[in-house]
Amino acid sequence: MARRRFFVDTIRGGTAELHGHDARHLTRVLRVETGQQYEISDNHAAYLAEIAETGRDRVVFRVLEPVATPETPCYLTVCAALIKFDRFEWLVEKCTELGAARILPFEAARTDKGLLEGSRKRAERWARVARESSEQSRRTRIPEILPAVRLEAALEQAAEWRFFLDESSAPPLLSLLPEPRPNGARAAIITGPEGGWTGDERRAAISAGWSAASLGPHVLRAETAAAAAAAILVNGWMV
Repeated sequence: MARRRFFVDTIRGGTAELHGHDARHLTRVLRVETGQQYEISDNHAAYLAEIAETGRDRVVFRVLEPVATPETPCYLTVCAALIKFDRFEWLVEKCTELGAARILPFEAARTDKGLLEGSRKRAERWARVARESSEQSRRTRIPEILPAVRLEAALEQAAEWRFFLDESSAPPLLSLLPEPRPNGARAAIITGPEGGWTGDERRAAISAGWSAASLGPHVLRAETAAAAAAAILVNGWMV
């Protein structure tokens, strides 16, 4: 069974600490003890570590050795139109598991009113979901959850390959992946709102240099489309 992995803020002098909620989870829920081994990451590299000290709201790790970190096949930004917050939270969780490096929420023409403003109050929760999902999926780095913007700003995201997901007669996303696919390349996908794109938005995306791509003959939920596209890109880049 794979060891549990936890994120720490810093590693100094061969030790790292967890405080507050994270420490209480280890001591009260997992009931960790001195000498037990886990993996930790400082959001740059992963290490095997053992628990050196536990307290009510504090856990101290002693670093034992580095853990091999696989190369990132591509640095993926998921630009996702804001949807109902429980479903957007699911999107953050699944795109984190699938390897997205950044998640950028944005407001489209058919985004429900109030979601852009309300997203500011959800940013901290989404960051916590991304952290917990990163621990569960044993990532080395937590994806960055960017502040929500409007579509015009999302279309300005820089990447070597940029795909605009559309349910119209666009070619399949998989067929648009480049050959060869260099490790560490930057890619981006942009997914629409529940009501779909407007004609003006489609034209704006194409004008900005995004390649229209489809995920098949069926209309997917917005959060399903984001997860499916992330899986295709990250895994397709590994082939």
